[in-house]
Amino acid sequence: MHVLSADSIVGTRVQNMDSEDIGTIKAVMIDLAHGRIAYAVLDFGGFFGIGNKLFALPWSGFKINTEREVIMLDVDKEKLENASGFDKDNWPDMSNMDFATEIYSYYGNDPYWKSTV
Repeated sequence: MHVLSADSIVGTRVQNMDSEDIGTIKAVMIDLAHGRIAYAVLDFGGFFGIGNKLFALPWSGFKINTEREVIMLDVDKEKLENASGFDKDNWPDMSNMDFATEIYSYYGNDPYWKSTV
């Protein structure tokens, strides 16, 4: 079993499968009722934090590469650029199941709340 603290994940660089930097993890959001990570917030784009957008992405879409100390995401930049993001002052309400389902569907992940595992 591998265990990491949320603090060690926040701020970690995220790369796509071509090893291009696409952002950093801004936050890890926990579903308290299910005891699961609901989503991670990716800080993407901009220059020195100006003009960047935040994105809620399913945790199941990330793979941690401990050797390179990066988090891998199998989503290309174009898909992120076309995704619905949010700004630092207007975070989404993941308790809204329509929003949550839309996020998981957009990135092609099965919703964890429908899993029997």
